[in-house]
Amino acid sequence: MVDPLAEVVTLLQPGAPFSKFVSGAGPWGVRRSEAGRPFYCVILEGSCRLAVDGHEPITLQEGDFVLIPSAYGFSMSSLDPATSEDFDTAPVALPQGGFRLGVQSGPPDVRSLIGYCVFGSPDAALLVSLLPQLVHVRGEKRLATLVQLVGEESREQRPARDVVLARLLEVLLIEALRSTAGTAASPGLLRGLADERLAVAIRRMHENPTRPWAVAQLAKEASLSRSAFFERFNRAVGVAPMEYLLGWRMALAKKLLRQKEGGVAEVAERVGYSSASAFSVAFTRFVGLPPTRYAREFQTPAQTT
Repeated sequence: MVDPLAEVVTLLQPGAPFSKFVSGAGPWGVRRSEAGRPFYCVILEGSCRLAVDGHEPITLQEGDFVLIPSAYGFSMSSLDPATSEDFDTAPVALPQGGFRLGVQSGPPDVRSLIGYCVFGSPDAALLVSLLPQLVHVRGEKRLATLVQLVGEESREQRPARDVVLARLLEVLLIEALRSTAGTAASPGLLRGLADERLAVAIRRMHENPTRPWAVAQLAKEASLSRSAFFERFNRAVGVAPMEYLLGWRMALAKKLLRQKEGGVAEVAERVGYSSASAFSVAFTRFVGLPPTRYAREFQTPAQTT
């Protein structure tokens, strides 16, 4: 059976090469508004508050993992009320590594590993749009084990420490994505897959993207009326069914073109278009470049050597 989430994650090529340890005590606060950068945070000890634009503030506890696939504005602060002056204070670099916020002396109230991850895919923006705006995981045994391993690795100066941390964080990212389910998740692929009826239709699109799908056919796969399916899909995934299918076909087409897996006509057939001309029109409208030019300008490294 095709796993849509696995396909999206594989195309995304997630990595976590940039991280730092941050501790805080007393009142403190930081504000970030670096649009488009995927942010993550692992709470190793203690607790703090996270406020993401457009979402209710949440209290993060030890063992929690947070991922914002496309950060567009958020703040982190102490549980003690922080003033505007606290937010204006820059973190202090510690001699032993890491950074300290708030009161510089005494034991910290919170200790965390934060950073910006990267998505290696040239098509990351499209794929990230399929993910929830905010992923917050708590109480997952497997995730807690990974967080524990990250904490242990962070405290020891072992050989290849940074390499091991990067690999552990990559697994954390993937585990967090697949642990997020249910109606509490913001609209996106994960919420759609959590709906048993919608999940059937989404898997069918991924299993057979070449089929000339229509909303009525997908609704039949989901055992729903056409109107109920359309409304339910829109609400859960955040886009209309045909818009989702188009985005997925274009993501597959981009991959095939970058890897030189056939000419335009063959790629068109492999992503569900009856003619190269129809595919070229759709691709150009969606991507902003004709497929032949895209293939020339966005080759994979192996093709340029």
